Amino acid sequence: MTFYDQVKALTKRIPHGKVASYGQIVALTSTPRAARVVGWALHTMDVESGIPWHRVINSKGYISTTCPTHTANLQKQLLTKEGVTATKRNGLWWIDMKNYQWQN
Repeated sequence: MTFYDQVKALTKRIPHGKVASYGQIVALTSTPRAARVVGWALHTMDVESGIPWHRVINSKGYISTTCPTHTANLQKQLLTKEGVTATKRNGLWWIDMKNYQWQN
């Protein structure tokens, strides 16, 4: 299984209404210390792929995507539909990791 396949499989496991960090996903793969590559793997996914890419955020709790396809506003909208509250601070959407982080 490739690294990208591992990222996809792990991202599918994040429950509805929960989030995980890029580092949390990479820690569960066979390639430690590649959190940025998790972002690239998610970037390659089609928005309609069925893989909940929007559930992966920065470890500090903010939506850090700068992708023109997977925008921060789209990610926030998808999370909000799942009951995840996002608060805008300093131009970024923040998620309370204490309440919403997936405990794998």
